[in-house]
Amino acid sequence: MTVAPGRIRFNPFGAEFRRDPYPMYSQLREAHPVHRTLGMWVLTRYEDVRAVLHDRSFSASLIPRLVDEQAARLGQNGVDRIGRLGRKSLVFTDNPDHARLRGLVNRVFTAPAVAELRPLVSAVTARLMAPAWDAGQLDVIADLAAPLPITVLCEWMALPPELRAQVGPWTHDIRFLLEPGMMKAADFARVREVVELFAAALSEVIDERRRRPGDDLISRLLAAHTAGGDRLTDEELIFVCMMCFVAGNETTKSLIGNGVLALLRHPAQDALLRERPERVDAAVTEALRYDCPLQLTKRLATRDVQIGGQLLHAGDQVLVCLGAANRDPESFERPDEFDLTRDASGHLAFGHGMHGCLGGLLAELQARAVFEFLYRHSSSMTLLDSELSWQEHSFIVRGLTGLPVAVRRAA
Repeated sequence: MTVAPGRIRFNPFGAEFRRDPYPMYSQLREAHPVHRTLGMWVLTRYEDVRAVLHDRSFSASLIPRLVDEQAARLGQNGVDRIGRLGRKSLVFTDNPDHARLRGLVNRVFTAPAVAELRPLVSAVTARLMAPAWDAGQLDVIADLAAPLPITVLCEWMALPPELRAQVGPWTHDIRFLLEPGMMKAADFARVREVVELFAAALSEVIDERRRRPGDDLISRLLAAHTAGGDRLTDEELIFVCMMCFVAGNETTKSLIGNGVLALLRHPAQDALLRERPERVDAAVTEALRYDCPLQLTKRLATRDVQIGGQLLHAGDQVLVCLGAANRDPESFERPDEFDLTRDASGHLAFGHGMHGCLGGLLAELQARAVFEFLYRHSSSMTLLDSELSWQEHSFIVRGLTGLPVAVRRAA
């Protein structure tokens, strides 16, 4: 369907967009792929999105600046730690800070280190699924996808039991920093309080690990150093741990939920995975392409540049639509079809370039463990509610509020 450019109104806050953003993405790609609205440029083509993510002249430091501006607008004081959290987080830093931090953290977040977590992830998945067999049903989000990433990270960091119950609520509150425009004065007050509480708790853990190091993530981050002896400061380590939860929790939860929903809504693919569970890796990759958790991310142009025939000026904000790029027919044949037999490895669900998602391997490992468990240990799964609701507390993350399914254990 061809739509006149003037008639398109990109609104990521609308209920219809939350339910299904892909028709809007398609219209924008066809009629106005480099779209100026809401004070920013909106990019929907795979080629343009990938190019911006790859181009280091587009800064990732926009969010910390927006946090500062929103705090000033709302008259919020005492947000120094919040500001430092933004400016010292890998997600929002540019070089040389980014290269330094990533160089240290990459010594710990390796593929072999993540692979070592497979038995843990599988055991937690089985434990979370245990009640569902007797009940004959579960909410994939509340019972499985939501607690799994929090539990896995708490175990990997070997956090004390009294802290673990706080981590989930704290993570949900701090998540507001990713979307500062949605923050009100009360949100700033809550985030400021939570960041201080979380930092104090992690500081105690760091002190304990310095005295008695183990094989956990925090101990490994403490030990990480360059040939020149550079290490993470205690506050930088605290921020790395916080952002592991903030960046990894909602996205992993949504990957699992969105992926299970896609399988259940596509009976042929559901049957294929049940018949050939070894295709679980393809199922995870296609889920990331087809309905990626992180739909949108922002960059700041630091120089004048032409994109799609439009001139972007230094200082312009750019919204790159990862979800739109992953459905671009120029890059993926039949993009609106969920197909486990396609090669979806070029998806941009984890971003691209130097800011590619550090926790992507861990997210994939957890989704793989869930899909594999469900399709090896159940004989059938059925949606219990055709009218599903999508979360409203974020416009950059696409995820379900619940996913009730009937499940029958395999004989």
